[in-house]
Amino acid sequence: MTSIGGSASPGMVDWNLAVATATRLARPGPEVSREEARAVVTELRAHAKSSEEHVRAFTRMYGPGEPAEDGAADNGTPVLVVDRAGWIKANIAGFREILKPLLEKMAARRSVLPGGAVLSTVGGKVTGVEVGALLSFMSSRVLGQYETFAPATRDLPAGPATPGPGERRTGRLLLVAPNIVHVERELDVDPHDFRLWVCLHEETHRTQFTAVPWLRDHIEAEIQEFLAQTDIDPATLLERVRQAAQSVVGGSRPEEDGEGGEGRENLSMLEIVQTPAQREILARLTAVMSLLEGHADYVMDGVGPAVVPSVAEIREKFSKRRASGAGRLDQALRKLLGLDAKLRQYRDGERFVRAVVDEVGMDGFNRVWTSPNTLPTKAEIAKPADWIARVHRHGDA
Repeated sequence: MTSIGGSASPGMVDWNLAVATATRLARPGPEVSREEARAVVTELRAHAKSSEEHVRAFTRMYGPGEPAEDGAADNGTPVLVVDRAGWIKANIAGFREILKPLLEKMAARRSVLPGGAVLSTVGGKVTGVEVGALLSFMSSRVLGQYETFAPATRDLPAGPATPGPGERRTGRLLLVAPNIVHVERELDVDPHDFRLWVCLHEETHRTQFTAVPWLRDHIEAEIQEFLAQTDIDPATLLERVRQAAQSVVGGSRPEEDGEGGEGRENLSMLEIVQTPAQREILARLTAVMSLLEGHADYVMDGVGPAVVPSVAEIREKFSKRRASGAGRLDQALRKLLGLDAKLRQYRDGERFVRAVVDEVGMDGFNRVWTSPNTLPTKAEIAKPADWIARVHRHGDA
């Protein structure tokens, strides 16, 4: 097996075992003929290309040096149509990159303990299996993703290098073909319309990061600060994860949680592993992720009527599907992983974007991309008028 990220040492997480576990446990995709599979891949690539022009014209977001009229030039980030195994490999590579500083600190701390080397080897394999199991669950549910953090590999290339010191590659757009086919069949919607609709959402994310050069580094800095504040005592970390698992097993039923429940039984794994400083960082990350997801939903529905004839039917059916779990186990896992919070991000973020655009127009909304200081706070996501007052009325005074 090829080593993910280059190192053969498993460390605190055996990443190669995570890939093997996730790939082994991932459910098979829908049955398609070889000819149908080729046609799906070709169509998704074509829709991703056409979506770029639609999204940029609607949002009026253009990258440095790109024309603001008559459509934008190709932004250079690759579009990769992948299967579930390809999505798993890309995301494990991304996790390995973003978690590297935290895992190195944990490994250094454990190495000075009696038997630390043995504990790291055994623990790395256990954690690798756990990470793989969680990603196998996710791999059948994600339709697409703009992948920002994973390094380029032979099988998964990234975009062109960014200029200046600290050269790094830009992201890549992943479209998970078997999942798109599965959902379009499950919803019984026009497959060509649905594929374009999905591409509009994912292309919006690619536009956000390519047109706003500071956004990737800002989010990465927030994540690294969050991780730096993590209590790295493995015993404490294990206990908090155990508490999160118990909250799923013994907590209230999902339909009884309510939208504002803040009790401990309602906390996800991410929310439990926190210090007070992390809660502040998480509030900022929640706000920016709500913005990004809500903006993508707003754009896909805004562009949709002009290019996706059955957009109203697709939105109605997809919203019902997204709001409901496939069963009690699915709902429990979504709760543990914090995916219910992600669903609220789509809804709350879209309301924020719609309210701001209705009040100050698209160009006025686009002030949100000026700098980290103009991003909405978590409170402003809930009260768009407060963001307008802070950024527009105070800024124009």
